[in-house]
Amino acid sequence: MTPFINRRDAGRQLGKRLLNYAPDNVAVSVIVLALPRGGVPVGIEVARALHAPLDVFIVRKIGVPTHPELAMGAIASGGVIVKNYDLMRQMGIDERSFARVAELERVELERREISYRGGRDRLALEGRICLLVDDGIATGASMQAAAIAVRKHNPKRIVVAAPVAAEGVHQNFQHTADEVVTVYTPGDFSSVGLWYEDFSQTSDEEVRELLKASSSASNWFKPDGNAPPAFH
Repeated sequence: MTPFINRRDAGRQLGKRLLNYAPDNVAVSVIVLALPRGGVPVGIEVARALHAPLDVFIVRKIGVPTHPELAMGAIASGGVIVKNYDLMRQMGIDERSFARVAELERVELERREISYRGGRDRLALEGRICLLVDDGIATGASMQAAAIAVRKHNPKRIVVAAPVAAEGVHQNFQHTADEVVTVYTPGDFSSVGLWYEDFSQTSDEEVRELLKASSSASNWFKPDGNAPPAFH
């Protein structure tokens, strides 16, 4: 039996692991930054659990030209690029080839910035506890790019959070994040999708709907307010 029914279920389980960042337990405000697209259904449940605002922090994988699923790096909002030099050497990827793929991903990143927010401004990160959330962490390249980019906004603390991550991945964030929180870190990780019963692709439209719903829930961020709306 897989530990997560779907991303929403995974987000609820992850939210329980992050309750020490609920309003009663921290002196500064918390913001949940979900990595689209799969991280948004997870992130909205974490945001509900913590009565925290939700925003997207967009990261695009820079894949090896002949094996696009293999990340040789990543680019994040703000133009931060992370390179996996070991993989580039192993695959014989030169800087020019890397730059060509990176430029394509930069264009797509900017398209998503405009599409997902629907004209809404980014939420301020300075002095806040930023919870970077995704549906899983394999190599960590995308999350590394996100953490490095968020650090440029002078947050109080960066917490990397995911329902499932490859064993040993925590060590990859020693210099980029203040804490890593997961529900499962299996030794036989293989891939993120294996740990979900339903790992169907999250659409752009679903991302937009979830962000719109979270931004319109005015009492969401008040610990003494009514319960936030239920999402299914």
